[in-house]
Amino acid sequence: MSKAMSKAKGFKKSKSGTYLSIATTAFGAVSVVKQAKKARLDNDTLRLIDAAVSAAAIVTGLAILYRELKRLGDDDVLLG
Repeated sequence: MSKAMSKAKGFKKSKSGTYLSIATTAFGAVSVVKQAKKARLDNDTLRLIDAAVSAAAIVTGLAILYRELKRLGDDDVLLG
């Protein structure tokens, strides 16, 4: 494994990397909200279901990232 790949994996498992992942995942929620609004306006049930499934994936991803932060022993006031 190259040194750069090793550093990238280390960053991904760091607090900073986890915060970046949370921000990226939360940013994806904006797209899902727009998709859901458009689906409701168009009465498109299939796209609405797709938005709901995507939203569930985002919530699950955020929960996993939160757990990872707790595992890393973050002392952030927001995490309790």
